[in-house]
Amino acid sequence: METPFNDRGVSVTRNALSSAGQVFPLRDIVDVQVVTVQRNRLVPLAISVAGLIGAIAGGLLHSPAGLVCGVMLIVVGWLTWVSQDVTHRLMVKTPDGEREALMSTDREFVERVGEAVHRAKAAAAAAKA
Repeated sequence: METPFNDRGVSVTRNALSSAGQVFPLRDIVDVQVVTVQRNRLVPLAISVAGLIGAIAGGLLHSPAGLVCGVMLIVVGWLTWVSQDVTHRLMVKTPDGEREALMSTDREFVERVGEAVHRAKAAAAAAKA
């Protein structure tokens, strides 16, 4: 059996898309789409603002514990922001609905998987005709 695509634990054959333990038969796939999920801004901002308020309150009340906790929350908010990645997801549309088949920080890889699915579906349609 020919394997048109096999990379990083994802394979697309003439019959199915296999990714992360999930198998999607090509006959059930209506369409695939690459979706980009940006960083979450609200959570790191909320943590940092709470830390800033705590640091100011600790400074005004001459409370070293309040000041330290406030500064620590500011740092945690900053670390939360820095550690987030922009992710790209391959969404597979089937008659049952839409499901996530693959998630990666490498957009090119996700797009290559999507193209491989389109090529496999086109080859299967040509073989039927």
